[in-house]
Amino acid sequence: MAKVPLPDRGQPLDLSYVYQLAEAINNLSNELSPVNAKYTTIDTEATGQQVVRTSDARIIGGYKDIVKQSPTSTEESFSYTFSNFAYPPIVTATTYATGAAKTQAAKDTTVVITEVTTGRVDGVVKFNTPGEASVRVNLTIIGIPV
Repeated sequence: MAKVPLPDRGQPLDLSYVYQLAEAINNLSNELSPVNAKYTTIDTEATGQQVVRTSDARIIGGYKDIVKQSPTSTEESFSYTFSNFAYPPIVTATTYATGAAKTQAAKDTTVVITEVTTGRVDGVVKFNTPGEASVRVNLTIIGIPV
């Protein structure tokens, strides 16, 4: 969008400048118009499917580092806190091996989300192969803010 030049101090406002102002305001209105807005559909347990403008949705990309505490343990719990969602959001979690030694135990993991609320997600990383491991749980959280 073109920018309207600022007038000099004491410059009389002429028809050309007022026209530029009106044109810029109309262009801005067209860009923000609900008719042109993109929409996002988010399912909620409480109220079913919600359709909101994408600018009215909230998206969080977060992560949690998990270090396997014991070579014999088979799972480690995690939680990630956030705020300002009207309903429990949709959460996706994936793992990837981190640390200097990307061990087989770190590569052979499964992440399970156990609970999602309006302010927190809880989950468990299951290690399917014994040994030391360090993984990161990537979280994508999409919902409707308060």
